[in-house]
Amino acid sequence: MKTVNIHEAKTNLSRLVEQVSKGESVVIAKAGKPMVKLVPLDEAERRVAKRIGFMDGEIQVPDDFDTMGADVIIDMFEGRS
Repeated sequence: MKTVNIHEAKTNLSRLVEQVSKGESVVIAKAGKPMVKLVPLDEAERRVAKRIGFMDGEIQVPDDFDTMGADVIIDMFEGRS
């Protein structure tokens, strides 16, 4: 596992991301103290990331969605159902 300081990580972020994507872990240290660890996403995390937003633009939510059926709900609470 490779350790780099924050300055080196900022300077070489693209290279570090490429190394991590190939399976190598990288630790980023501040003043010699390990702070964070860059690790590649596992396959399950990749699948979840791929699913998020997959129906973007496919579904229309009415502007009054939060108040739909409010009259019926109020009637039920007041015993008028």
